[in-house]
Amino acid sequence: MFTWSFWILAVWFVVNAIWMWFDLDNQQLQKTFVWINVVALVWGFGVFYGGTSVANLSGWVQALNWLNVILTATQCYFGYRKLSQHKPA
Repeated sequence: MFTWSFWILAVWFVVNAIWMWFDLDNQQLQKTFVWINVVALVWGFGVFYGGTSVANLSGWVQALNWLNVILTATQCYFGYRKLSQHKPA
């Protein structure tokens, strides 16, 4: 479970990060990513602390989890920020 969870989370992280940066102004997409990442974080930390670890992947899983925390916080900012609306004069 540890190994395949790592690879699924790693692929999701890369796809998510790339997709996020190409559509920063789409707040609905960012909000969706935030909540998917919350699930991924619970899953990732649950696997890390509750699963039988594989020694050579243990550090990578922990690093991936903390990078996902940073990505989730960034997406939370872009998803829930107030966009200024310019009204023509």
